[in-house]
Amino acid sequence: MTRRWQSKRKKEYYYRLAKKEKYRSRAAYKLKQIIEKFDVIHTGDRVIDLGASPGGWSQISSEIVGATGKVIGADIKRMRPIEGVEFVLGDIRDDKTIKSIIEKLGGSADVVISDMSPNISGNYSTDHARSIELCEYALGFAKKTLREGGSFVVKVFEGDLYPEYFDKVKREFRSVKGHSPKASRASSSEIYIIAKGFIGTQPPLVM
Repeated sequence: MTRRWQSKRKKEYYYRLAKKEKYRSRAAYKLKQIIEKFDVIHTGDRVIDLGASPGGWSQISSEIVGATGKVIGADIKRMRPIEGVEFVLGDIRDDKTIKSIIEKLGGSADVVISDMSPNISGNYSTDHARSIELCEYALGFAKKTLREGGSFVVKVFEGDLYPEYFDKVKREFRSVKGHSPKASRASSSEIYIIAKGFIGTQPPLVM
C-alpha cells in the first residue's frame, strides 16, 4: 500500500461520509475530531467561523452550540444558508467585514475557528507564506473578538515560518497544541493549531 493510495482512500471515505450525513464538506470531520479531542466548542457558545464556505465547519458548530448559542460564518465566497448560522460575505482583512461580524455577534466570542486557505499556486514556499499571512489575520481577529479564556482553532501549512507563528499564538493563550486530525489526508502539509485559555492582552475591538 502506497502513501498516495492510503491518502486517496481516506479522502474518498470522508467524502462519501459527508454526502451520507449531509455535511457540506469532508472538512466537517476535521473539526468534529478536533472538538472530540480538545473540547473547544460547547452548548451555548458564540462561535465565529472564518473561511466558512461551503459550510462544513459552521454545520458542526451549529449542531453543538444549539439554540442557546450563536454561529457566524464569514467568507469571500458566498455560502448557501444553514439553519442557525448567520453569514457575512466579505474579506476578513477588510475593516467593514470585521465590523459586520462584530455587529452580528453582539458581544465577545467564545471561540474563533479558521479553516482559511490561500489559492494554491503550486509553489510550496509561496503557498506556505500566504497561509501564514491568513493565519496572522485570523489571530489578529481572534485577539480583537475573543472573551478572556476563549479558544482559537486555525489551519496552517507547515513550513519554515510555522514555528514563529506558533510562538505568537503561545503568547496569547494558556494552552497551545498542534494537531493533525485523522480526517486530514496523509499527504497533506496542513496542521491545526488548537489554542485554549485566551489571556486577553487587549480589550475587544469596538468599531
